[in-house]
Amino acid sequence: MPHAVVSERQRGRAKQLRQTMTRAETLLWRYVKANRIDGLGFRRQVPIRNYIADFVCLSVKLIVELDGEPHDFEERQKADQTRDAFFVSEGFQVLRFTNEEVMSNLEGVVETIRQTAASRAGGSPPSPTLPHKGGGSGKDAASITKNTSKIRGSRP
Repeated sequence: MPHAVVSERQRGRAKQLRQTMTRAETLLWRYVKANRIDGLGFRRQVPIRNYIADFVCLSVKLIVELDGEPHDFEERQKADQTRDAFFVSEGFQVLRFTNEEVMSNLEGVVETIRQTAASRAGGSPPSPTLPHKGGGSGKDAASITKNTSKIRGSRP
C-alpha cells in the first residue's frame, strides 16, 4: 500500500496518543505487539489520512478500534460510522470493541482478532512485516470468541 502524505500535526497527534494509551489499549497492545497473533504485525495509533486508527495490521488490512464511554453518545457513534465507512472504502475491515470488553474478556477479543485476520488472509500465511524495535515473538493461547457482531467491512 503506497504511503499517503500525513501532516506533521497528524503525526504529532498519533505520537501523543501512543504515549497516553488507556488501560484497555495498553492491555491489548501487550497481546498484539511483536507478532504475537499468528505472526501478524500490528502498529498502534496509525494515521490514515484524516483519521488515527487504534491498531492496524496492514498485511491483512485489519483495523481494531477500542471505544470508551464517549462512544456511547449518538453523535460519537455517527462519527464512528463515517470513520468506519472510510476505512472500509480503503479496503480495511474494522473490528470495534469496548474498553470494558477488553478488560473483562481479553482472550475473547484476541481470538476474534485472530479469526478475522485468518479469514482475511484467506488461509494463506500473512505477508512478512517489517521488523520493529524490541522485536520478539510469542504465541498466546486465547480460545474464547466474543463480539463478532461488531465487524464492519466483512467479505461476503
